[in-house]
Amino acid sequence: MQFDVIIIGGSFAGLAAALQLGRARRTVLVIDAGERRNRFASAAHGFLGRDGAAPGDIIAEATSQLARYVTVTTLKGSASKAGRTEEGFYVETRNDTFHGKRLIIAGGVVDTLPDIPGLADRWGTSIFHCPYCHGYELDRGPIGVLAAGALSMHHALMLPDWGPTTLLINDSFVPDDAQRSALAGRGVAVEEGRVRRIFGQRPTVELANGRTIEFAGIFTLSRTMGGPIAEQLGCDLKDGPLGKFIGVDEQQQTSVPKIFACGDVARATGSIALAVSDGSMAGVAAHRSLIS
Repeated sequence: MQFDVIIIGGSFAGLAAALQLGRARRTVLVIDAGERRNRFASAAHGFLGRDGAAPGDIIAEATSQLARYVTVTTLKGSASKAGRTEEGFYVETRNDTFHGKRLIIAGGVVDTLPDIPGLADRWGTSIFHCPYCHGYELDRGPIGVLAAGALSMHHALMLPDWGPTTLLINDSFVPDDAQRSALAGRGVAVEEGRVRRIFGQRPTVELANGRTIEFAGIFTLSRTMGGPIAEQLGCDLKDGPLGKFIGVDEQQQTSVPKIFACGDVARATGSIALAVSDGSMAGVAAHRSLIS
C-alpha cells in the first residue's frame, strides 16, 4: 500500500506527528508495537494540562482522537526493515510491505539498566531516571543516586532540590577532590562500595558489607539504544552521553532527505512534552516537504 507518510512508532512523538498530517488530510500509516518507554510508570508529570495522568491513558485518548481522521491508519506491529524506492521508501513488517513518500522515525529507545538484582523490577515505580518527572512525588524523602559512572555526578548535584540525597558510588567511578567538594556543597552524602541488591516496597539497597539503606526513591542512569532503521537508511547518528541518537535539524529532518525523526530516538534527553513538540514539528515539516 502507498501512503504519503509512514511513521515508525506510535507513542507521544509519533502520534503528535500523525495528528498534524491527518489534519492536513494526508494519508498516513502509523506502525507501533505498543511498547512505550514509560510503560512502567503509573503517572506522567511535567506535561502541561495532563500532569499526573497515567501515560497509557494519555496515549489511549490521543489514539481515540486520531481515529477521527479518516486518512490516518494505525497498525500494531514492528518495522523490521526499511529502504529507498524510486518514489520514496518502503517499510517491511512481519507480514507486509508498505510504501511512503516520506518517512518519520519515532520508534523511541530501549533502556539498558545497571545489572543489579531488584533494579529492573522497580524501574518506573520506585527507581527512576528523570527528577523532573518523578522527584516531586517523593515528598522530600531520602533519595538515592545509584552511580553508573562519572556522569552520575550530574544526578547527584541536581537531586537535593527534591530531598536529602545520597550518592551510592557502586564502584563505578572515583570522585576526585573537586567532585567531593561539589557534593559536600550540595549536602550530598557519599556511600562507597558496591551495591549488592535492591529490595523492599520502599527501595532499600544492600551494600557489599551488608549495610542497608532505605530510600523514598532511587535515581540512576540507563544506557539507551534505538532500533536499526535509521542505520539501514544511512541517517547520521550522534554520540550522546548515554547512547547514540539520530541527528536532526530544527525541522526534525535527518541527514537523509525526506526522512524525519522525533522523540527520544532523536534527542539526547527526552520527556513527553519534548516528544510531543518534536513530533508536531516533524509532522508539519513532512507535510511542507510534500508540498514543495
